[in-house]
Amino acid sequence: MKAIRIYEHGGPEVLSYEDIPEPEPGPGQAVVKIEAAGVNFIDIYFRTGLYPVELPITNGQEGAGTVTAVGEGVAGVSVGDRVAYTGIHGSYAEYAAVAANRLVKLPDAIATKRAAASMLQGMTAHYLSRSTFTVDSSHTALIHACAGGVGLLLVAMAKKFGARVIGTCSTEEKAAKATAAGADEVILYTQQDFESECRRLTDGEGVDVVYDAVGKSTWTGSLNSLKPRGMMVTFGNASGPVPPLAPLELTKRGSLYLTRPSLFAYVASREDLMWRASDVFKWIQAGDVKIHVGGEFPLSDASEAQTRLAGRQTMGKLLLIP
Repeated sequence: MKAIRIYEHGGPEVLSYEDIPEPEPGPGQAVVKIEAAGVNFIDIYFRTGLYPVELPITNGQEGAGTVTAVGEGVAGVSVGDRVAYTGIHGSYAEYAAVAANRLVKLPDAIATKRAAASMLQGMTAHYLSRSTFTVDSSHTALIHACAGGVGLLLVAMAKKFGARVIGTCSTEEKAAKATAAGADEVILYTQQDFESECRRLTDGEGVDVVYDAVGKSTWTGSLNSLKPRGMMVTFGNASGPVPPLAPLELTKRGSLYLTRPSLFAYVASREDLMWRASDVFKWIQAGDVKIHVGGEFPLSDASEAQTRLAGRQTMGKLLLIP
């Protein structure tokens, strides 16, 4: 079968499109024929070595398709089931062997490609808005990269629960997407200083929570945009990792809270996984959130897909199609 392999850390050129053996299911595993794989920043982090991993690996952390074989002791999924998953290496391939207890069966109304586009980013937006900081109508949230895959979903979920949403993005086209998703105000950081605009829009008070997947370039401004006892949620490194922070800096800004969460801690149990995935699929079916696919690429073009994602040249979700 064809797969994207990584033998050394580096740029997109280290992604190798090659033939490897088709996997066999081990105990507790199911083999999934991948119909679509999601392209995410975490794939780039593993490729570059920002997130350590023992090489070689097959890149990709999110996929959806059909079960073709199950191993010993598997219960809950059967050959022929349509499933989706995230958090396991190997989705940039025609087939993947996946722990069966990490698979989510798809409702009939959810197309397989749509599921591949919604697992990682949909559940990320879910845990950010329902667990890390549970937004409601009393809150104002600042969401960076509001027209990205997570950003559009997070805007929609925050609005679903009544929050006021201020977004940031780079272009008018992206701002229109975020506004359509529910953002109340959108700041074009290429034309305005988002920190001062955020203060102006909140009458100098600041926001209750900042959801920041950008990292280094927005770090200080994000901290300065919070009201006293607000929460800084830094959950990505699109512009590079954030610098070290002395805890006293949180005190100086009004006893702020700071967290650096990851999806995988929030879906560690089967119960949490099913809660988040079920909510996401339910809200998609109800039209409360919309999955925006920004582009589909052949599996062989994985390097181009990652280059466009890293260059912030996209809106919504990118998919690889084996």
